Amino acid sequence: MKDWMVNLYHRLPGPAPSVAASLRGFYLRSWRYGSETEGLIQQALDREQWTAKQWQVWQEERLAYILQRAATTVPYYRDYWNKRRTDGDQRSWELLENWPVLKKQAVRAHPESFVADDCNLKRMYRERTSGTTGTPLTIWMSKATLRAWYALFEARTRRWLGVSQREPWGILGGQLIVDAKTQLPPFWVWNAGMNQLYMSVFHLNPANCNYYLEALKKYGVTHLLGYSSSLYVLAKAAEEQGLKAPQLRGVITNAEALWPRWRETISKVFECPVQSTYGMAELALAGSDCAFGNLHLWPETGLLELLEPAEDRGAAVGEEGRLILTGLLNADMPLIRYEVGDWGRAVESNGLCGCRRSLPILPTVEGRTGDMITTTDGRQIFWANNIFAELKIHELQVIQEKLDRLRLFVVPGSDFSARDHDQIVKKLRQRVGPMQIDIELVKSIPRASTGKFQTVVNKVPYSIAS
Repeated sequence: MKDWMVNLYHRLPGPAPSVAASLRGFYLRSWRYGSETEGLIQQALDREQWTAKQWQVWQEERLAYILQRAATTVPYYRDYWNKRRTDGDQRSWELLENWPVLKKQAVRAHPESFVADDCNLKRMYRERTSGTTGTPLTIWMSKATLRAWYALFEARTRRWLGVSQREPWGILGGQLIVDAKTQLPPFWVWNAGMNQLYMSVFHLNPANCNYYLEALKKYGVTHLLGYSSSLYVLAKAAEEQGLKAPQLRGVITNAEALWPRWRETISKVFECPVQSTYGMAELALAGSDCAFGNLHLWPETGLLELLEPAEDRGAAVGEEGRLILTGLLNADMPLIRYEVGDWGRAVESNGLCGCRRSLPILPTVEGRTGDMITTTDGRQIFWANNIFAELKIHELQVIQEKLDRLRLFVVPGSDFSARDHDQIVKKLRQRVGPMQIDIELVKSIPRASTGKFQTVVNKVPYSIAS
């Protein structure tokens, strides 16, 4: 939404904000859902029983189409392959390994050059996302692509939990609903077009959590989506204050890693399963976890490679590597061997998951290249907050102000002790080496401008940026 529209929205009186949000919701619904949606959802559910061979054949055929379309109709790639031919390089663009790794900077600089010639940008949906860096990234997609994506999301999240987008649902998101200085509710708006209660994370704190819980009850919300950290803040505040939260049928977390302690608390307070998801605005890869705790890849979205940290070679099983993605869903703005900025670790496959779905299991996604700590010996350590999962803390943020100094903001649990303090220093120093580590206990950690919880803020000039 454009800035002038946001400013106008914040000036609307009385019930007008809900009317404006609902009109926007009906517009979005017309793009995301259509008469074909239920059929697409059922097809996605049916594919979950495919054999590995069926998935291989489907992906190979789709990849061949994507590579041919990219090399011949997408300006960025067509120019790239023409230059290689001019330079005497005759390697085939039909083989994925012959394509270069694509950096985010190239897409940010000239997004239009990644859109196929036969597309009309005026008839496409534009998604703009700032990610963790604040630098805008623009993605275009057709209505067909957008509806295919939302059908997959519906099938692999809500339907696994036994709910639907047609039911009242809530979201804790990064849009500012009322002025930041506002002290009293509502801190949310009802979007009739999407059956959605949109709740701003910017006013979510222990003092206001009861208002949020009552709003969920008032609107009959059956399931809740949101940032992992924000959902935990709400659940933990309810637990500590002895407040009765509505029993939901499911909670879906996105945008951030989900700590085991966060999942446990959210599930306990809302008396329902909690599903973690992995995805991105580029639609190049996505996944969701099942009741058996495995994060399943959605093969229709893309192909995944795990490359070594410093070389474009495949990382070995058990080793850390960069996630390199080739999108299969969006053929009109194809991203080939795209370095999304996430790091992960390949794991051995133990056969079919207990949920009996044939969807492959994603490697463990452990951090973003933007969430990197620069050590005094020149290493880049990506953040893995699960090393603190057993300690008595609610949240933790790392600020690297100098090469040899880390400042930690810690939101302690009620039973936090000096031992926990020492364990934080010990565990972190095991990873980063001899650095000064200062810990400051705080009541809360500020969110980034998007409303997300930024785990690492690296102010060292030559740190890696996503």
